[in-house]
Amino acid sequence: MTKQAAERYALGAAGVVIIALTAGGFWLSYAHLAEVAGQHGLGNSPVRQWAWPATLDAFIIAGELLMLRAGLRRVTDGWAIALTATGSVGSIALNVAGVSGTGNASTVPLLDYVVAAVPPTAALLAFGVLMRQIHQLVADPTDATERHNGLPEPAGLDVADGQADVARGSADAAQGAATVPESAQSSAEPEDQKPSTVSDEYLAIARTAPLGRGDRASRRHIEAMIRGKGLPIGRADAEKLKDVLQAELDEAASQRQDDLDKTAAGAPIAPA
Repeated sequence: MTKQAAERYALGAAGVVIIALTAGGFWLSYAHLAEVAGQHGLGNSPVRQWAWPATLDAFIIAGELLMLRAGLRRVTDGWAIALTATGSVGSIALNVAGVSGTGNASTVPLLDYVVAAVPPTAALLAFGVLMRQIHQLVADPTDATERHNGLPEPAGLDVADGQADVARGSADAAQGAATVPESAQSSAEPEDQKPSTVSDEYLAIARTAPLGRGDRASRRHIEAMIRGKGLPIGRADAEKLKDVLQAELDEAASQRQDDLDKTAAGAPIAPA
């Protein structure tokens, strides 16, 4: 069995466990809240008794889904967070409060409260993990090996990237010798893949993209970051942005090395 196959099996098994835990936690929490509702005013209406817990648990599901949507768009949704927090805190609090009801809380064993609090807490955590896995699966389909639990991309991709960089360098040299006009190259790109030049907005977004192997600028990461903002980006423009960012990284590294050399040169020589 290869490493990739083992990872797929492990991820699939974890997904089954997470789904089962989410369903079990929600069911236990929902059923207990239905019992609490039946003991406090809704006992004569089974339909209303079993519908009442949804006024809390539905907030958790809606909030988590909206948080997933916000995560895919790389934005923060305050309403989604508020919905999830309201439903979660309310569900846990009412599950715990339903243990003693209106009776004497001091006569109830502490473990009873723990038993009541575990299902809604487990359901919340498991559902959050489930949404995170879905987010990782669909967030960046171009980096399949980086979507699960921060796994590094395989070396084969780096080799391919290196070969592509060499090929692009040779093509650029030939293009420079032939003095091909810049306008002729940019006109070959589709109209929806603008801008054809590096803009300050795109450059600012590209600077927030994670680096690739060897702490070098990554064209794929830059494309994913810009498209995540809802903006169009072509391969040629992403390559330009990568070159600009790599030049900035090289300049910063050179400056740091110069500072270190100056510091070392100015240090006093210790006597023998």
